[in-house]
Parts: sequence; C-alpha cells; structure tokens
Amino acid sequence: MASSQTESNTISGINVTPLVDITLVLLIIFMVTAKLVVAPSAALKLDLPRSSTGEQVSPVFAVTMPRDGTLRVNGQPIAGDAELMQRATAERNAHPDLRAVIQADGEVTHVRVLHLMGLLSRAGVTQIAFAVSLQPAPSSPR
Repeated sequence: MASSQTESNTISGINVTPLVDITLVLLIIFMVTAKLVVAPSAALKLDLPRSSTGEQVSPVFAVTMPRDGTLRVNGQPIAGDAELMQRATAERNAHPDLRAVIQADGEVTHVRVLHLMGLLSRAGVTQIAFAVSLQPAPSSPR
C-alpha cells in the first residue's frame, strides 16, 4: 500500500507549453530590437541638420502665405510663382544647404501649400519645414 502512494505522487511529465510560449515571445522581441539596433537610421528617414559653428548660420528661405492669397519671401511681397521660382533658384545656387520654412495661415488650403512645396522642390530646395505657433489646440465638441 505504501508503494502505490509513492507512485501516485511522482511527476510523470512536465508541461512545456508555457516555456515554449515565453521562448517564442522573447525570440520575437529580440528579433525586432536587433533590427533597430543594427540599422537605427533605417527605422526613420530623417533629414538631420549638419552641425555648425557659432559663426556659420544656415540660410533660411522663409515663405509666408497669409489667407488673402499673397506670398511673401523673407518678408518682402512677390508677384507670383515665376518670381518665387527665380528667387528660390538664386538662393539655392548661392547656398546649397538652403532650408525653406513655410509659414501658412490656418485658413490657407492644403492645395496651395502643396503647390508651394512643388515650386520649391522644382527650384532645388528639398529641405522644407513648417512654422507653427505654440497654442493650445481648440477643444472639439463631443
């Protein structure tokens, strides 16, 4: 009788399902993080600025688009697309690392901003940024 009690308390097998689950999860985590560690620049394509000394200032081509439809380049009004292209090309030739900053009013349509980006791109200005004013977002009605 004593021998039958000892036999019923022994573990005859080990459930390996939780071990396999944890191993597979860890394997997936290591595979994903290893890809990011090996090639961090491939994760996000960013156009990072070059470092400059205090004496060198990166030129900025500021384009302002108020809601009335006029365009201003570096604070001066321009006549139209041809003059914008001419000035952007001249600035790009003078400064190869030229950056454009678009300051568009909130009421300006998306189409006009995309048209401006296309003009700047055709002029050779590929580094384009958008200026924003830091204000709390208006609360949306629920």
